[in-house]
Amino acid sequence: MSTTLEQPRSARPSIGAPVDRIDGPLKVAGAAPYAADTPVNDALHAVLVQATIPRGRIAAIDDGAARAVPGVVEILTFRNAPRVRELRFDWTTPMPESLAPLQDDVIRYDGQHVAAVVARTFEAAREAAALLQIRYDAEAAHLDIAHPAETRLPDDWFGDNPQSRRGDPEAAFAAAPVQIDATYTTPVEHHNPLEPSATVAQWNGDDLVVHDATQWVIGARNCLAAAFGIAPERVRVLSPYVGGGFGCKGWFWAHTLIAAMAAKHVGRPVKLALTREQMFTSAGHRSETVQRLRVGAARDGRLAAIRHDVRTTTSRVAPWVETAGAPTKFLFACDNVGVHHEVALLDVTSPTAMRAPGEAPGTYALGSALDELAYACGLDPLELLRRNHADTDADEGLPYSSKHLLACYARGAEHFGWERRAPQPRAMRDGRDLVGYGVATAVYPALRSSAQARVTVGADGTIEVATAAHDLGTGLYTIVAQVAADAFGVAPHDVRVSIGDSSLPPAPVAGGSMTTATVTPAVADAARRAIAELVALASRDPGSPLFGLGTDAIVARDGALVVRGDPSRAAALADVLKGSGVASVAAVGEAAPGDESRGLAMYSFGAQFVEVRVDPDFGTVRVSRALGAFDCGRIINAKTARSQMIGGIVWGIGMALLEESVRDARTGAFVTNNLADYHVPVNADIPPIDVLFVEEPDYALNPLGARGIGEIGITGVAAAIANAVYHATGIRVRDLPIVPEKLLASSRSYDGVGG
Repeated sequence: MSTTLEQPRSARPSIGAPVDRIDGPLKVAGAAPYAADTPVNDALHAVLVQATIPRGRIAAIDDGAARAVPGVVEILTFRNAPRVRELRFDWTTPMPESLAPLQDDVIRYDGQHVAAVVARTFEAAREAAALLQIRYDAEAAHLDIAHPAETRLPDDWFGDNPQSRRGDPEAAFAAAPVQIDATYTTPVEHHNPLEPSATVAQWNGDDLVVHDATQWVIGARNCLAAAFGIAPERVRVLSPYVGGGFGCKGWFWAHTLIAAMAAKHVGRPVKLALTREQMFTSAGHRSETVQRLRVGAARDGRLAAIRHDVRTTTSRVAPWVETAGAPTKFLFACDNVGVHHEVALLDVTSPTAMRAPGEAPGTYALGSALDELAYACGLDPLELLRRNHADTDADEGLPYSSKHLLACYARGAEHFGWERRAPQPRAMRDGRDLVGYGVATAVYPALRSSAQARVTVGADGTIEVATAAHDLGTGLYTIVAQVAADAFGVAPHDVRVSIGDSSLPPAPVAGGSMTTATVTPAVADAARRAIAELVALASRDPGSPLFGLGTDAIVARDGALVVRGDPSRAAALADVLKGSGVASVAAVGEAAPGDESRGLAMYSFGAQFVEVRVDPDFGTVRVSRALGAFDCGRIINAKTARSQMIGGIVWGIGMALLEESVRDARTGAFVTNNLADYHVPVNADIPPIDVLFVEEPDYALNPLGARGIGEIGITGVAAAIANAVYHATGIRVRDLPIVPEKLLASSRSYDGVGG
């Protein structure tokens, strides 16, 4: 069953209008069904048991007390779990770990799934899980980024080489009159979507139906089919609503497979929902990074050399690379650039994509280093960014398809009031607060994949769009309706949207900020094809007022086909079908990158401006204003686009000032595994946020000229805040998050932070 939405009646929109989200009423009313809400008859409940050592083996399992709990049906461990295949990650089977669950006694990290208790009620399963006794033979583990089991120098990551070099950055740095050599660190961070991951699995003979909290139903289907050795057509995955994902639901994690394994083993549907604590071990995180930046420049601030060395971490069973150096390769004009990534393998949980993977920590380090350079050169930091603007992508040797970063700097500075900034640090106050301004550059790739969509016009004239895409709360339901509505010349209430079902025409993962750029052209193509078929039917029908007219003479408008220049000659869509004796018309459209995008570098850009206020006695930092100016191509929906950018900036505030996942140094277990100890921004932390769009369509990327916007909003924010903190206090914090104790520890030479 796929979920279908119909937008409430409203005035006809055009693409770019601030149309309300059509899934909003269902969500605020609590009527939108998420994975764990799926009603299934005779379902059992599964609760996972996890390892409590970072490395070793299971020595013994005592399940007597657990099995004695009333209602317990089965306890799956490596001894009795169904056999499944270990999957190697690729884009068709996106399993991030080379680790088939419950298949052996080896422990690779603290939190690894070692058992699943299945019971008639959740309470019974949870009680039995607590009573399950597992004894381990522990082995020495590597848990520190500075002392890994081994390191790797990856030469390929999603088709790009993480190692990059042009010119002679070492020699150019050594010869530069102005030099910055600094190391910046970012901690492990967790996604914490409002909806924890959950799965409901049901076997109907040899066919498997799974309701899952996923950002990619096609990928989940492929993984399940591969793991069980069955054809993908025998698996159906549904995920019409997702309560946030941010990357952690973009891959296929072990809990979904365990739910399907349990359902197969007991012969009944099984519901498995991760707890909030398990979300810290079982669905990835952003890897920690240590980034050394060596930046050399002339005294006028023009860059001569950049060397960006990144060390990041992954587990022994995941190949993840947090490519923090990726933006450095091209973002600023510089003839001598070296980017180097080293991955430390540890006995810890596996990282994964987290909103703007690579770019978020990378723009923090690079943006901070350039701010340091600006002060060393005696320049306004914004002026230094302007002087080093890159007109082409020197790393790839390609021109940009579209770039309006200078306009972002100019418009952002004007609206923010950057000219009011005092040049010297610790020179601006408001009452007792120290005030600082910061700026940094935002960037994210403009990605596009291939997709299909089906547009169906029913006997009553209803227009339906179906595609296996996803809405994570970003607004896809709405923009799909807008694109189809504009094609037919109707209001969005005339369009029904079905998504989040692997049986629908295929679409890519809701990741990489590429859904809008990928799916909406397919919707537009399907709508054109459906209209063309309707026109053909009408022109062949002797009883139609459009009989004998060619395609160019007829347009779709207001639920009808209308003769250009003569609106009195029209036929309602329902009448066209009735007159032709056809029950409905369905057309499948598709879209994929074409020749128009070859030989071009494609990115979205932006400028982040923030104002901070710092308490001089306690070192507390408050962001009091924020503004982002973005160049993201054509905006399909002004309201949902603005919402996405605000969300990204909010997350950037959390990244800069609050978020940090802390491990127990003895086991690697996360001790901040809840929303009390892992701090995320709340309403009281968030200031007024302004968003500006420099709206220039990028028709080389797709026919609509639209780029994705989900991830660029976070990039550059942490750097802008760190830079503003320096401007306010004269103290440079290079280790996120910027908490009061770091400012106070660095202020020993002052009488308090403010002096």
